[in-house]
Amino acid sequence: MTVYVDSLRLPYRGMLMCHMFADSLDELHAMADRIGVARKHFQKPPKASWHHYDICLTKRAKAVRCGAVSTDRYGASEFMARKKGDQATLERIRRLRERKSAARRQPEPATTDLFSRGAAHA
Repeated sequence: MTVYVDSLRLPYRGMLMCHMFADSLDELHAMADRIGVARKHFQKPPKASWHHYDICLTKRAKAVRCGAVSTDRYGASEFMARKKGDQATLERIRRLRERKSAARRQPEPATTDLFSRGAAHA
């Protein structure tokens, strides 16, 4: 069984939040207890579409130190799609990750240092 934390950065009341979710509810609650997240922050249907905690980034770092697996921004969607057997969503996530990876491999466009050019003409 595994606990996961995604890399989302959702602003909420001056904090940046992400999601913590797990293969089992027992493991999810155990990790929440371990990192000091109150049960009142547990999200579940019908209020939420899946079982998870919204946690701040300091709690995320603590969860990772305690053994949680860090996922990208699509981790939670992939997790739910795998549980449901939703191959179309899994394929869409694969394509999104591929595009993101390809974009990182693109060379940066050449830039001009306007300040040094201006200094040369002064």
